[in-house]
Amino acid sequence: MFFEFKKEKEVIELVIKHVDAVEECITTGVKTLEVYLSGDIKEAKILARNVRSTESQADIIRHEIRDKLYSGAYLPRVREDIYKLVESIDKVANAGEACCDFFLNQRPSIPEELKPPFVAINQESLGIIAPLKLAVVCYLKGECKSDVVREYSKEVGLQESVVDKSEWDLTKAIFTSPSLDFSHKIHLKQCLDTIVEVSDRAEDAADQLELVSLKTMV
Repeated sequence: MFFEFKKEKEVIELVIKHVDAVEECITTGVKTLEVYLSGDIKEAKILARNVRSTESQADIIRHEIRDKLYSGAYLPRVREDIYKLVESIDKVANAGEACCDFFLNQRPSIPEELKPPFVAINQESLGIIAPLKLAVVCYLKGECKSDVVREYSKEVGLQESVVDKSEWDLTKAIFTSPSLDFSHKIHLKQCLDTIVEVSDRAEDAADQLELVSLKTMV
């Protein structure tokens, strides 16, 4: 029994470490896009490399978690769900990395009048990592009842709804702009899609957290 508890504790510590890495990846991603939109491509490239490096670290930790789970941590009925939770959180980091790569590889030209809403939705979408981390850590440390975990998860969903509204507004602004040709509008929409993908994946992770909490918390 002691060894089972020790394994579970090790998994919890690794998952928290993984969430920390994902948070660092996403917060660096926010800075990357802000710097890119400010016109400092050289600094944005440096930050994007840091995003890729941190995402790779998160992947390594994810593999460690998988190995611990396969070695017998947690009951079989929840083992798969916990790993799915870790995978879903990891996909948030993947989306953040893909977003930065899109901007630095394709170098989209953002019109001056659209830069403020792009900055805003970048902060809203990638900023969703804060309530997601709060929910996950609260659950893992056993400091919250299941209904509290659900409330924190709900905050992620509410934030994603804010992003949806901003996405709708910015999409309309892009396609009604009289100064942009159609190909430019399509490229800008692709930029927007890569940004909001982060909050979409975060909402998926929050949904998976609720599922795990229902199975493991009394």
